[in-house]
Amino acid sequence: MTAISESLIATYTNSDALALAGLVKRGEVSPAELVEAAITMIERLNPSLNAVIHRLYDMARAQAATVDKEAPFAGVPYLLKELASSWKGAPLTNSCRYLKDFVADSDSEVARRIKAAGLVLVGKSNAPENGWSITTEPKLYGATKNPWKQGITPGGSSGGAAAAIASRMVPIAEASDGAGSIRVPASCCGIVGLKPSRGRVSLAPCGDYWYGGAYFLCCSRTVRDTAAYLDAVAGALPGDAYTPPVPTDSWLNLSARAPKKLRIGFTVTPPNGAAIDPEVKQTVLSTVAALERLGHDVEEHDMPLDADAAWKTYTDMTNVQTAATFGFLETLVGRPVTPNDVEPVTWAVIERGRATSGIKHVSDVEQLRLIGRDIVGDLNPYDIFITPTLTQLPRPLGYYDMSETELDRYNAKWGDAVFNFPFNISGLPAISLPLGQSAAGVPIGVQLVGRYGDEATVLALSTQLEGEMPWKDRRPALWEREARLGQRANGWPREVPT
Repeated sequence: MTAISESLIATYTNSDALALAGLVKRGEVSPAELVEAAITMIERLNPSLNAVIHRLYDMARAQAATVDKEAPFAGVPYLLKELASSWKGAPLTNSCRYLKDFVADSDSEVARRIKAAGLVLVGKSNAPENGWSITTEPKLYGATKNPWKQGITPGGSSGGAAAAIASRMVPIAEASDGAGSIRVPASCCGIVGLKPSRGRVSLAPCGDYWYGGAYFLCCSRTVRDTAAYLDAVAGALPGDAYTPPVPTDSWLNLSARAPKKLRIGFTVTPPNGAAIDPEVKQTVLSTVAALERLGHDVEEHDMPLDADAAWKTYTDMTNVQTAATFGFLETLVGRPVTPNDVEPVTWAVIERGRATSGIKHVSDVEQLRLIGRDIVGDLNPYDIFITPTLTQLPRPLGYYDMSETELDRYNAKWGDAVFNFPFNISGLPAISLPLGQSAAGVPIGVQLVGRYGDEATVLALSTQLEGEMPWKDRRPALWEREARLGQRANGWPREVPT
């Protein structure tokens, strides 16, 4: 048990990941102290949020003692998402009852790179079962709450990570994205979420997910942290299916360079014909005005995408891939998966995937590649394309309900994220930035999409907008309330559990 001073807590919660690593490198704070600060914040705030579902404090303390203090994120506390990524000795359940007793016996390639970057794992963040939701309400672990407002979703599937970052439990955490699962929670929780280019981060030991539709990176509070994290984990292994071009300089350096005058397109017209919330629309238009003030050429351009048809084809493909994944998992668990092992939506996905013919699946994959080509061609005239991240403000908890038994009805509710999945299909890099707030103080994200392999321009323009429309000093109401209560009722410094 370790006492942590209030001044250290203040430093920890006011700093981004690179600033904390700088303190470690200068000897002003130790990795062990940062771990204790993270533990203090998790213990203070997690009972209200349920963002961290596995507390790995002993592992963190042991790792902190061995951190390379010259690593880019030396000693920075970090959360791994409870989905897919494998960290030796940590639970790996995918928030699914079928895998509830699994513990990883090895590191995935991303985990190996994370460790080398100096990030210290303090826990695992909540995620919906198998990641297939844009909220975070798994039956196995319970719902994660949004720290900005009671009763609304934090987004998903990286909702636990986003809520933890927004509430200052940790400055950075793993996130992954198969149809918006980095960008949606970034928007809902008022943080930064980049989905990189297809193939930018190796999926090893796996060969592929969803024909390039799934991506792994992080969420953070600052653009520079995301750029530095991309430097730490990016890179294909020999034989990887996708290999985007690599810049000659680091993404951190590139993100700090003012972009040249850019040609920018934007839209506030959802390609599924759905309505858009007026406050969301105004946030995009305010961003457009800021870009014009910064000297960029901006023009409106609506995507000629049949989004409903594309979404159906994409989900048909993922049904088959999910059924195949559970077929593999059955060899590890040692028995067939049953309806009692998974949530109803997951079972519906498995059944539909099993019932889909190989011929239809091959046709779906080919159709998705043609759709992706059309998206890239349509947006190729623009250096950057601007959209809402979500067409609506965060929905109430329970809106995206995985106890739904009618799969098509469930999938239709993803229409709020209609601007997300096209860039999973096309492979283009896309980032959500917290550039607005509703009248009720709920974050609103704006999405910036770049050309394939050009995260550099996406990050540079994001840094420019971060300066023009700053968000770093915003704090959720829950953080302020719990911090005051902690200081008055419990007192900092205080002892925290192991």
